[in-house]
Amino acid sequence: MNEDYITLDYSLNLPAAHTVGVVVLQTDEVLEDELRVWLDRNTRILHTRIPSHPEVNTDTLSTMEAALPASLSLLPSTAPISVIAYGCTSASTVIGEARVEEIVQKQFPNVKVTNPLSALKAKLDDLGVKKLGLLTPYEPTVSKALHNNLVEHGIEVVSFGTFNEPLDSNVCRIDEASIKDAVKSLHDKATCDAVFASCTNLRTAGWIDRYSVELGIPVISSNSALSWHMKRLLDI
Repeated sequence: MNEDYITLDYSLNLPAAHTVGVVVLQTDEVLEDELRVWLDRNTRILHTRIPSHPEVNTDTLSTMEAALPASLSLLPSTAPISVIAYGCTSASTVIGEARVEEIVQKQFPNVKVTNPLSALKAKLDDLGVKKLGLLTPYEPTVSKALHNNLVEHGIEVVSFGTFNEPLDSNVCRIDEASIKDAVKSLHDKATCDAVFASCTNLRTAGWIDRYSVELGIPVISSNSALSWHMKRLLDI
């Protein structure tokens, strides 16, 4: 190596106005792209992945509780992270929202914590939704757990349907027309204040806002609710 070199001066600047951390499932192919659609351009998103089983059921979802600390440890501890989101609706239901927050804040005690389920509840409360149409891609046990959680929150689930798809690799490939048709079926089945399409691996960015206008009620997805709640926690 040529030792004839000079030491150059440099200066430091601050990162983007807001920095968030996101725990993304190993099997998720959608969440990262959709958060960038809905979050402010001045929000910097730092991702980490968590091991997740290809098949979604209550047993495989619960295993992520033990894996969460290691995934969180891969986020840069020196970054000024204000909010950390755990990106799984169904696992937040199975593990529990309070338990997820406890695990995150053990490693990042000063951050605000969210997940799609908590974000959805905050969004429904903000909109004053009392009657909900619920669409999930999950098998019945997982779907029912989400249904019961919302009922306990005071939401009346007036129409309820599932694609009954156990594989996450298929969920992310369910096409726009199929999701729209399912939402419309739930909308038509009973009078509801909103329809929720659950799962961060379900593609809804690019059409869900227009479809809300078309149906005349809010159509909310896990990712649209999560990004909305993250912005609220960031005071954007």
